[in-house]
Amino acid sequence: MREAGERGLWRWWVYQRERFPLARHGPLILAFSFSAVSFSWMLRSPSGWPNPVSAVVAFASCLIFFLQLRIADEFKDDEEDARYRPYRPVPRGLVTLRELGALFVLAGALQLGLALWLDARLLILLLVTWTYLALMSKEFFVGDWLRGKHLLYMVTHMAIMPLIDLYATSTDWLVFQGHAPPGLFWFLLASLFNGMVIEIGRKIRSPADEEEGVANYSVVWGRPRAVCMWWMVLALTFVCALQASRRIGFALPLTIVLGLAFGAAVLVGVRFLRRQTPGAGGWIENWSGVWTLVLYLSLGPAPLLWRELG
Repeated sequence: MREAGERGLWRWWVYQRERFPLARHGPLILAFSFSAVSFSWMLRSPSGWPNPVSAVVAFASCLIFFLQLRIADEFKDDEEDARYRPYRPVPRGLVTLRELGALFVLAGALQLGLALWLDARLLILLLVTWTYLALMSKEFFVGDWLRGKHLLYMVTHMAIMPLIDLYATSTDWLVFQGHAPPGLFWFLLASLFNGMVIEIGRKIRSPADEEEGVANYSVVWGRPRAVCMWWMVLALTFVCALQASRRIGFALPLTIVLGLAFGAAVLVGVRFLRRQTPGAGGWIENWSGVWTLVLYLSLGPAPLLWRELG
Protein backbone atom coordinates (compact mmCIF):
# COMPACT_ATOMS: atom_id res chain seq x y z
CA MET A 1 0.00 0.00 0.00
CA ARG A 2 2.86 2.34 0.84
CA GLU A 3 4.51 1.52 -2.49
CA ALA A 4 1.27 2.35 -4.33
CA GLY A 5 1.15 5.71 -2.58
CA GLU A 6 4.74 6.43 -3.53
CA ARG A 7 4.01 5.52 -7.15
CA GLY A 8 1.03 7.88 -7.03
CA LEU A 9 3.16 10.74 -5.78
CA TRP A 10 5.85 9.97 -8.33
CA ARG A 11 3.27 10.14 -11.14
CA TRP A 12 2.35 13.64 -10.13
CA TRP A 13 5.98 14.64 -9.82
CA VAL A 14 6.58 13.46 -13.38
CA TYR A 15 3.45 15.26 -14.60
CA GLN A 16 4.62 18.46 -12.94
CA ARG A 17 8.06 18.13 -14.46
CA GLU A 18 6.71 17.59 -17.97
CA ARG A 19 3.63 19.83 -18.13
CA PHE A 20 3.90 22.40 -15.33
CA PRO A 21 7.55 22.61 -14.22
CA LEU A 22 7.54 24.63 -11.02
CA ALA A 23 11.28 25.31 -11.20
CA ARG A 24 10.69 27.14 -14.48
CA HIS A 25 7.23 28.63 -14.00
CA GLY A 26 7.48 29.42 -10.29
CA PRO A 27 9.94 32.36 -10.54
CA LEU A 28 8.01 33.88 -13.46
CA ILE A 29 4.68 33.60 -11.63
CA LEU A 30 6.24 35.02 -8.47
CA ALA A 31 7.57 38.00 -10.44
CA PHE A 32 4.19 38.34 -12.20
CA SER A 33 2.12 38.31 -9.00
CA PHE A 34 4.45 40.40 -6.84
CA SER A 35 4.77 42.96 -9.61
CA ALA A 36 0.97 43.23 -9.75
CA VAL A 37 0.63 43.81 -6.00
CA SER A 38 3.61 46.18 -5.94
CA PHE A 39 2.44 48.22 -8.91
CA SER A 40 -0.99 48.69 -7.33
CA TRP A 41 0.67 49.69 -4.06
CA MET A 42 2.94 52.24 -5.75
CA LEU A 43 -0.02 53.84 -7.52
CA ARG A 44 -1.66 54.32 -4.13
CA SER A 45 1.23 55.05 -1.80
CA PRO A 46 4.35 57.25 -2.06
CA SER A 47 6.53 54.96 0.07
CA GLY A 48 6.78 51.65 1.87
CA TRP A 49 6.10 48.09 0.76
CA PRO A 50 2.86 46.26 -0.04
CA ASN A 51 1.12 44.09 2.49
CA PRO A 52 2.88 40.69 2.61
CA VAL A 53 -0.42 38.85 3.05
CA SER A 54 -1.68 40.35 -0.22
CA ALA A 55 1.53 39.24 -1.93
CA VAL A 56 1.18 35.67 -0.65
CA VAL A 57 -2.48 35.41 -1.66
CA ALA A 58 -1.71 36.88 -5.08
CA PHE A 59 1.14 34.43 -5.70
CA ALA A 60 -0.80 31.36 -4.58
CA SER A 61 -3.86 32.39 -6.58
CA CYS A 62 -1.85 33.12 -9.73
CA LEU A 63 0.02 29.83 -9.44
CA ILE A 64 -3.33 28.05 -9.28
CA PHE A 65 -4.74 30.04 -12.21
CA PHE A 66 -1.85 28.95 -14.42
CA LEU A 67 -2.18 25.36 -13.24
CA GLN A 68 -5.89 25.50 -14.10
CA LEU A 69 -5.03 26.82 -17.55
CA ARG A 70 -2.73 23.86 -18.08
CA ILE A 71 -5.39 21.40 -16.92
CA ALA A 72 -8.01 23.06 -19.12
CA ASP A 73 -5.67 22.59 -22.09
CA GLU A 74 -5.37 18.89 -21.26
CA PHE A 75 -9.13 18.51 -21.62
CA LYS A 76 -9.37 20.73 -24.70
CA ASP A 77 -6.52 19.01 -26.55
CA ASP A 78 -7.29 15.45 -25.45
CA GLU A 79 -8.25 14.12 -28.90
CA GLU A 80 -5.36 15.84 -30.69
CA ASP A 81 -2.87 14.66 -28.08
CA ALA A 82 -4.09 11.07 -28.37
CA ARG A 83 -3.68 11.23 -32.15
CA TYR A 84 -0.51 13.28 -32.61
CA ARG A 85 1.25 13.43 -29.21
CA PRO A 86 0.87 10.04 -27.52
CA TYR A 87 4.02 10.70 -25.50
CA ARG A 88 2.25 13.25 -23.29
CA PRO A 89 1.16 12.24 -19.76
CA VAL A 90 -2.58 11.82 -20.39
CA PRO A 91 -2.42 9.80 -23.64
CA ARG A 92 0.23 7.47 -22.26
CA GLY A 93 -1.76 6.88 -19.07
CA LEU A 94 0.46 8.57 -16.49
CA VAL A 95 -2.53 10.53 -15.17
CA THR A 96 -6.19 10.58 -16.18
CA LEU A 97 -8.48 13.46 -17.09
CA ARG A 98 -10.64 12.52 -14.12
CA GLU A 99 -7.69 12.93 -11.77
CA LEU A 100 -6.79 16.25 -13.38
CA GLY A 101 -10.38 17.40 -13.02
CA ALA A 102 -10.28 16.58 -9.31
CA LEU A 103 -7.02 18.54 -9.00
CA PHE A 104 -8.64 21.48 -10.79
CA VAL A 105 -11.56 21.52 -8.31
CA LEU A 106 -9.27 21.12 -5.30
CA ALA A 107 -7.08 24.00 -6.49
CA GLY A 108 -10.16 26.15 -7.07
CA ALA A 109 -11.35 25.43 -3.53
CA LEU A 110 -7.99 26.67 -2.25
CA GLN A 111 -8.35 29.86 -4.32
CA LEU A 112 -11.83 30.34 -2.90
CA GLY A 113 -10.59 29.88 0.65
CA LEU A 114 -7.77 32.39 0.14
CA ALA A 115 -10.19 34.96 -1.27
CA LEU A 116 -12.61 34.56 1.65
CA TRP A 117 -9.73 34.77 4.11
CA LEU A 118 -8.36 38.02 2.69
CA ASP A 119 -11.54 39.82 1.60
CA ALA A 120 -14.85 38.34 0.42
CA ARG A 121 -15.16 41.07 -2.22
CA LEU A 122 -12.42 39.27 -4.14
CA LEU A 123 -14.99 36.62 -5.01
CA ILE A 124 -16.47 38.86 -7.71
CA LEU A 125 -13.23 39.09 -9.68
CA LEU A 126 -12.46 35.44 -8.96
CA LEU A 127 -15.78 34.40 -10.48
CA VAL A 128 -15.22 36.66 -13.49
CA THR A 129 -11.82 35.05 -14.13
CA TRP A 130 -13.18 31.54 -13.63
CA THR A 131 -16.04 32.27 -16.04
CA TYR A 132 -13.66 33.49 -18.73
CA LEU A 133 -11.44 30.46 -18.19
CA ALA A 134 -14.47 28.18 -18.59
CA LEU A 135 -15.46 29.92 -21.83
CA MET A 136 -11.88 29.60 -23.09
CA SER A 137 -11.87 25.89 -22.37
CA LYS A 138 -14.94 25.58 -24.59
CA GLU A 139 -13.35 27.95 -27.15
CA PHE A 140 -16.30 30.29 -26.62
CA PHE A 141 -18.51 27.67 -28.32
CA VAL A 142 -17.18 28.75 -31.74
CA GLY A 143 -14.03 26.61 -31.81
CA ASP A 144 -14.23 25.52 -35.44
CA TRP A 145 -14.66 29.13 -36.57
CA LEU A 146 -11.91 30.47 -34.30
CA ARG A 147 -9.26 27.92 -35.18
CA GLY A 148 -8.90 29.19 -38.70
CA LYS A 149 -8.34 32.74 -37.42
CA HIS A 150 -5.04 32.36 -35.62
CA LEU A 151 -4.53 35.97 -34.53
CA LEU A 152 -8.08 36.31 -33.18
CA TYR A 153 -7.76 32.93 -31.47
CA MET A 154 -4.59 34.07 -29.72
CA VAL A 155 -6.02 37.45 -28.65
CA THR A 156 -9.22 35.93 -27.21
CA HIS A 157 -7.23 33.36 -25.25
CA MET A 158 -4.54 35.78 -24.05
CA ALA A 159 -7.25 38.09 -22.66
CA ILE A 160 -7.16 35.82 -19.61
CA MET A 161 -3.77 37.33 -18.70
CA PRO A 162 -4.98 40.85 -17.76
CA LEU A 163 -7.89 39.24 -15.90
CA ILE A 164 -5.46 37.19 -13.79
CA ASP A 165 -3.33 40.29 -13.30
CA LEU A 166 -6.40 42.31 -12.33
CA TYR A 167 -7.20 39.75 -9.69
CA ALA A 168 -3.63 39.84 -8.41
CA THR A 169 -3.67 43.65 -8.17
CA SER A 170 -7.05 43.54 -6.43
CA THR A 171 -5.48 41.78 -3.45
CA ASP A 172 -4.04 45.23 -2.79
CA TRP A 173 -6.35 47.95 -4.12
CA LEU A 174 -9.69 46.23 -3.50
CA VAL A 175 -8.75 45.18 0.02
CA PHE A 176 -7.21 48.48 1.16
CA GLN A 177 -8.80 51.13 -1.06
CA GLY A 178 -11.96 49.65 -2.51
CA HIS A 179 -11.47 50.87 -6.08
CA ALA A 180 -8.83 50.53 -8.78
CA PRO A 181 -6.22 53.32 -8.83
CA PRO A 182 -5.70 55.40 -12.00
CA GLY A 183 -2.90 54.10 -14.19
CA LEU A 184 -3.66 50.41 -13.72
CA PHE A 185 -4.93 50.12 -17.31
CA TRP A 186 -1.44 50.31 -18.85
CA PHE A 187 -0.12 47.59 -16.56
CA LEU A 188 -2.98 45.27 -17.53
CA LEU A 189 -2.52 46.05 -21.23
CA ALA A 190 1.20 45.23 -20.92
CA SER A 191 0.14 41.86 -19.45
CA LEU A 192 -2.08 41.20 -22.45
CA PHE A 193 0.68 41.82 -24.97
CA ASN A 194 3.25 39.99 -22.87
CA GLY A 195 0.99 36.96 -22.88
CA MET A 196 1.22 37.10 -26.66
CA VAL A 197 5.02 37.34 -26.41
CA ILE A 198 5.07 34.05 -24.53
CA GLU A 199 2.44 32.41 -26.72
CA ILE A 200 4.14 33.28 -30.01
CA GLY A 201 7.61 32.62 -28.59
CA ARG A 202 6.79 29.05 -27.59
CA LYS A 203 5.25 28.28 -30.99
CA ILE A 204 8.13 29.27 -33.24
CA ARG A 205 10.20 26.23 -34.17
CA SER A 206 12.79 25.21 -36.70
CA PRO A 207 11.65 22.87 -39.50
CA ALA A 208 13.14 19.79 -37.84
CA ASP A 209 11.15 20.40 -34.64
CA GLU A 210 7.70 20.80 -36.16
CA GLU A 211 5.15 18.12 -35.23
CA GLU A 212 2.28 16.78 -37.28
CA GLY A 213 -1.07 18.18 -36.16
CA VAL A 214 0.50 21.11 -34.26
CA ALA A 215 -0.39 24.49 -35.76
CA ASN A 216 2.67 26.43 -34.63
CA TYR A 217 2.94 30.03 -35.80
CA SER A 218 6.14 29.15 -37.63
CA VAL A 219 3.93 26.95 -39.84
CA VAL A 220 0.70 28.95 -40.20
CA TRP A 221 2.44 32.31 -40.66
CA GLY A 222 5.85 31.21 -41.90
CA ARG A 223 9.01 31.74 -39.86
CA PRO A 224 9.92 35.30 -40.96
CA ARG A 225 6.39 36.58 -40.33
CA ALA A 226 6.14 34.72 -37.02
CA VAL A 227 9.39 36.28 -35.79
CA CYS A 228 8.21 39.73 -36.94
CA MET A 229 4.94 39.22 -35.03
CA TRP A 230 6.99 38.28 -31.96
CA TRP A 231 9.00 41.47 -32.30
CA MET A 232 5.80 43.48 -32.75
CA VAL A 233 4.16 42.23 -29.55
CA LEU A 234 7.45 42.76 -27.71
CA ALA A 235 7.37 46.38 -28.90
CA LEU A 236 3.71 46.81 -27.87
CA THR A 237 4.52 45.38 -24.45
CA PHE A 238 7.42 47.81 -24.20
CA VAL A 239 5.20 50.80 -25.02
CA CYS A 240 2.54 49.83 -22.50
CA ALA A 241 5.13 49.10 -19.81
CA LEU A 242 6.69 52.50 -20.43
CA GLN A 243 3.32 54.20 -19.98
CA ALA A 244 2.78 52.21 -16.77
CA SER A 245 6.26 53.08 -15.46
CA ARG A 246 5.56 56.80 -15.87
CA ARG A 247 2.78 56.44 -13.29
CA ILE A 248 5.30 55.25 -10.69
CA GLY A 249 8.26 57.45 -11.63
CA PHE A 250 10.38 54.69 -13.13
CA ALA A 251 10.29 55.49 -16.84
CA LEU A 252 14.00 56.07 -17.49
CA PRO A 253 15.36 52.93 -15.76
CA LEU A 254 12.67 50.78 -17.37
CA THR A 255 13.42 52.23 -20.81
CA ILE A 256 17.10 51.36 -20.44
CA VAL A 257 16.56 47.82 -19.14
CA LEU A 258 13.73 46.85 -21.46
CA GLY A 259 15.46 48.57 -24.36
CA LEU A 260 18.47 46.31 -23.88
CA ALA A 261 16.21 43.26 -23.55
CA PHE A 262 14.37 44.23 -26.74
CA GLY A 263 17.65 44.70 -28.59
CA ALA A 264 18.73 41.25 -27.50
CA ALA A 265 15.39 39.85 -28.70
CA VAL A 266 16.02 41.30 -32.14
CA LEU A 267 19.39 39.54 -32.26
CA VAL A 268 17.83 36.29 -31.06
CA GLY A 269 15.21 36.48 -33.81
CA VAL A 270 17.77 37.28 -36.50
CA ARG A 271 19.96 34.40 -35.36
CA PHE A 272 17.00 32.02 -35.50
CA LEU A 273 16.09 33.08 -39.04
CA ARG A 274 19.67 32.62 -40.19
CA ARG A 275 20.29 29.30 -38.43
CA GLN A 276 17.12 27.23 -38.19
CA THR A 277 18.89 24.23 -36.73
CA PRO A 278 17.11 21.65 -34.56
CA GLY A 279 16.24 23.19 -31.20
CA ALA A 280 16.84 26.75 -32.43
CA GLY A 281 13.27 27.75 -31.60
CA GLY A 282 14.20 27.28 -27.96
CA TRP A 283 16.24 30.50 -28.19
CA ILE A 284 13.06 32.49 -28.81
CA GLU A 285 11.03 30.63 -26.19
CA ASN A 286 13.74 31.06 -23.57
CA TRP A 287 14.19 34.74 -24.33
CA SER A 288 10.44 35.24 -24.02
CA GLY A 289 10.80 33.95 -20.45
CA VAL A 290 13.77 36.23 -19.76
CA TRP A 291 11.85 39.20 -21.18
CA THR A 292 8.85 38.38 -18.98
CA LEU A 293 11.02 38.20 -15.86
CA VAL A 294 12.74 41.52 -16.69
CA LEU A 295 9.40 43.18 -17.48
CA TYR A 296 7.72 42.30 -14.21
CA LEU A 297 10.78 42.93 -12.08
CA SER A 298 10.97 46.38 -13.72
CA LEU A 299 7.36 47.15 -12.77
CA GLY A 300 7.46 45.75 -9.24
CA PRO A 301 10.49 45.03 -7.04
CA ALA A 302 12.94 47.30 -8.90
CA PRO A 303 10.90 50.53 -8.62
CA LEU A 304 10.05 49.68 -5.00
CA LEU A 305 13.78 49.48 -4.19
CA TRP A 306 14.43 52.58 -6.32
CA ARG A 307 11.95 54.59 -4.21
CA GLU A 308 13.34 53.31 -0.94
CA LEU A 309 16.97 54.02 -1.88
CA GLY A 310 16.04 57.37 -3.42
